[in-house]
Amino acid sequence: MRYPFPAGAAVVVLTAALAACGSSSDGHTAASEARPSATRAPVTAPSAGPGAGSPSGPSAPRTSEPPKLPTDELTPATGSFNKKQKEYLVDRVPKGMDPAAVLQAGQETCDKLTYLVKVDRDTAVGAIVTGEIADAKPAVEHLCTQHEDLVREASQGYADGTYKDEQIRPGRYHDVTPTKNCTWQIAGANGKNLVSGSSASGKRAEITVPEAARTFTSTGCYAWLPEGDHG
Repeated sequence: MRYPFPAGAAVVVLTAALAACGSSSDGHTAASEARPSATRAPVTAPSAGPGAGSPSGPSAPRTSEPPKLPTDELTPATGSFNKKQKEYLVDRVPKGMDPAAVLQAGQETCDKLTYLVKVDRDTAVGAIVTGEIADAKPAVEHLCTQHEDLVREASQGYADGTYKDEQIRPGRYHDVTPTKNCTWQIAGANGKNLVSGSSASGKRAEITVPEAARTFTSTGCYAWLPEGDHG
């Protein structure tokens, strides 16, 4: 039987590992990144639904963004970017920022996924779902395509929070790194309780989200991933 990591352990594990092991594949140093290891508070899912457009989980909307560096100015101080690197940088580099620094951040995201998936695949996917590994989708699309299956699965998952109506996908799910306070509830029309439970042992649990579900709430379970989505 596999036992889950504590909530937040994904980033704690990979931060320590990357700080110890040095650099990414093209020579950039993998910077350590402090993240809170405490249990995440519940969040309300965005109206687009879990994973829709951004599999990194619920996040605050951006009210304004600085102007981006034009594509023809995406050049490093020395050397050059390859095609995939330049595609990643398009519309991602604020004016006045070194494109190489933005590229390094994307490569570090790939480094985190590469390490963490070797330790525990579900925890790697869960870290994308919750946003602990941020901006995974563009990094994987251009810089580390070998992890496309992780992003695809994360887009079908749920972070702790409340989801309603079109955000809900019926099916079988298992949780990731639950705490001993992991609880869930699935309600139907008029708030009628359909399924509810808890995992006081802290071990991974499985649930079925029925077609009649109208609300799904999870607390202390970190993330839920679909069953049978990968080999």
